[in-house]
Amino acid sequence: MGTLIHEAGVPMGTCFDHLNLSNPDLIGSIHRAYVSAGADIIETNTYGANQLKLAEFGLEDKVRDINLRAVKIAREAREVVGREVFVVGSIGPTRSAMDPLMPDEIKLLEPIYAQQIEALLEGGVDAICIETISDIREMAVAVNAVRKTSDLPIIASLAFGEDGTTPGGNPVNEVVASLLALDVDVVGANCSVGPNQMLPIIQMMTSLVSGTYNRQIPVSTMPNAGWPARVDGRYVFSSSPDYLGKFAAEAAVAGARLIGGCCGTTPDHTHAMRRTLDEQEGHSTLVIHEVRLPSTYEYEENGDESPTELKRKLGKDFVICVEIDPPKGLNPTKALDGARLLKDAGVTAINVADSPMARVRMSALMMSHLIQAEVGVEAIVHFTTRDRSLMAIQSELLGAHAAGVRNILALTGDPPSLGDYPDSSAVYDIDSIGLIKVLSKMNEGVDWSGAPLGRNASFTIACAVDPTREDLALEASRLREKLAAGAHFVMTQPIYDVEVWLRFLEHFGGQIPVPVMIGILPLQSARHAEFLHNEVPGITLTKQALERMRSAGNHGRQVGVEMARELLLDLKPHSQGVYLMPSFGRYEVAAEVLAGVVTPA
Repeated sequence: MGTLIHEAGVPMGTCFDHLNLSNPDLIGSIHRAYVSAGADIIETNTYGANQLKLAEFGLEDKVRDINLRAVKIAREAREVVGREVFVVGSIGPTRSAMDPLMPDEIKLLEPIYAQQIEALLEGGVDAICIETISDIREMAVAVNAVRKTSDLPIIASLAFGEDGTTPGGNPVNEVVASLLALDVDVVGANCSVGPNQMLPIIQMMTSLVSGTYNRQIPVSTMPNAGWPARVDGRYVFSSSPDYLGKFAAEAAVAGARLIGGCCGTTPDHTHAMRRTLDEQEGHSTLVIHEVRLPSTYEYEENGDESPTELKRKLGKDFVICVEIDPPKGLNPTKALDGARLLKDAGVTAINVADSPMARVRMSALMMSHLIQAEVGVEAIVHFTTRDRSLMAIQSELLGAHAAGVRNILALTGDPPSLGDYPDSSAVYDIDSIGLIKVLSKMNEGVDWSGAPLGRNASFTIACAVDPTREDLALEASRLREKLAAGAHFVMTQPIYDVEVWLRFLEHFGGQIPVPVMIGILPLQSARHAEFLHNEVPGITLTKQALERMRSAGNHGRQVGVEMARELLLDLKPHSQGVYLMPSFGRYEVAAEVLAGVVTPA
């Protein structure tokens, strides 16, 4: 990260971490370059984003802002490229390796690390990498700070000198023993030395871990791309991409399982390592994974009026749906892989959101078609009236029907002021009730004006309801209008207590006459719960749910899954299905909720 920032013309001595706020496009482009080169992991631009380091630039009050934005940039870069990549929060040392750590200073570091870690967790990182640490004592403080708030995987990586010891004087055997005593998931070495001197350190680490200690913990290695030289005012590293590729192969043979590079490692180096490792494992290397769209559509002249598979199951089976967000870029691979995972977990259908929170994403209609064509599971497309005129709505619905996308959730849509283009004009020719009427008319074989379509359409129409609203009488009245307009089933906003739903039914005046899918959004942490409750429209948590997440400590994800599973079982007698909404694209969380509750088909 630092190498490419410097190559882009940012001078040394600048706060590279602050670029997350001042130049996010540069940081995003760097992330995308490494993902396109074949990286499976990208690290956030937060190596020096702790209070002590930022104080050197007068930015000590920006710890949360910088770290939170860094995760957002990395996650967006991952989504734009569109294949499975882990976003790992980078945590560097609080001081220079030349500034020794005094015993009375150690206890002062934990709140410094905790502040940064909380922001990274709030942003939704997949793991934490504590790297380039010079002293095992500081590593222990950082690890403990993580473990007090999260059970995410920890990569613990120290810097070593030419003599095989850390700048703090810790030899390899002492480092390995200390790291194995801590609750970390990966042990390793990075920075300081080039590939040639890194290899024996890794060989010794793997020998100690798997041999002496008989442990299965993976070993990581991220050397510099050789020694730097200053040329024309810039630092240039000597190792070529092919040389790093050769090192990657040797490191894999030595037992390393997480292989990358530190200072001087460009996307060309990363691609060389990717290519070499893939060849070693007998895999083909794709720099950017492409998805080819079908060249023809199989359109059946007969049978268009038959109900969807979802409609056939509604009211007969307890249906399971899970929401997937389309990518923000051109590649739908990650979403398709998520749909495959969920299909194997036993879902009935995949919900595809339509640019939620008014943020631009790939067409929900096209994503739904791809899921049905590539994965073989039905989709429920969220269709909003926010961005489309009445004419465009009907045009797109005709195309959706021809493409086989016929399960439609009718929504008005979040206003543009919430999203990436607050000055964009909303259309709202009709609202969700009007959209349901349009769909019902199409099912009768005519458009909004009464012009014939040639045959009856076969849309399965869903409507939304929010049982957590303060004015439940108004919400119940709106639901009656949606049902009268022709909705076939109801999907709720997420709830966290069965009593919330029962209370809404009282205001409605009894049981709803069509099948209902109750929304459940698994929580990740106490901060995640607070964010949803206080900042996301349409989501309201109960006091009990908030308190349970606050009490979960670093087991937030586990408790969130348990709560979702318990709620699913409690709601079964009161609904005909469930609608799971996993956050941060973590579809495996939805699968985990369903494990033991749903039998895969």
